[in-house]
Amino acid sequence: MSTGWIVLGVIVVLVLFAFSAYNRLVALGQRVSQAFADVDVQLKQRHDLIPNLVETVKGYASHERGTLDDVIKARNSAMSAQGPAQVSAAENQLSGALGRLIALSEAYPDLKANANFQQLASELSDLENKIAASRRFFNNAVQEYNTGIQQMPAALFAGMFGFTRKDFFDLGASRTEVEAAPQVKF
Repeated sequence: MSTGWIVLGVIVVLVLFAFSAYNRLVALGQRVSQAFADVDVQLKQRHDLIPNLVETVKGYASHERGTLDDVIKARNSAMSAQGPAQVSAAENQLSGALGRLIALSEAYPDLKANANFQQLASELSDLENKIAASRRFFNNAVQEYNTGIQQMPAALFAGMFGFTRKDFFDLGASRTEVEAAPQVKF
C-alpha cells in the first residue's frame, strides 16, 4: 500500500513538473513572438518613412536614379519578407541602400541644408536606434527561449511539446561591413 502512494506521489510530481516546464516554455515562446512583433513595428515605421526621404532627395539628386531605385527595391523586398531570417537579410540590404542614400547628402550641400531632409534623416536615425534596441531585445528573448528548451530537465519535455530552436535576428553576411573600421582618407 505505501509503495503505491510513493509511485503515485512520484507520478504527481512528474506531471506537475511537466506542466510547469510547459508553461515556462510557452511564456518564453510568447516573449520571442512579442519581441519580433516589436521589431516589426519599428521596421514598418522605417518603411513608411523611406518614400518621403526618397522624394525629398529626388528633387536635388535626380540623376542619382540608380541609388533611389535601389532604396525602393530594397524597401519593397523588406516589406514582403517573412520570418526572422528573411526579414533580417532583407533589412540588411535596405540598411545598405539607405546608407548610400544618406551619403548622397554629402555630395549635395543644398540637400544637406534642406529642413525637410534634416527632419527625415533625424527621424530615420532615431528609428535605426529603436530598431537596434528592438533587435537586441528580440535576440535576448530568443537566447532565453533556446536556453530554456535545451536545459535539463525541461529538454526532456521540450521536443515532446513541439518546442524547437528559434533563429536570432542576425547581421549575417553584412556583419563584416558593420564591424569594419571606417577608412579615413585625406
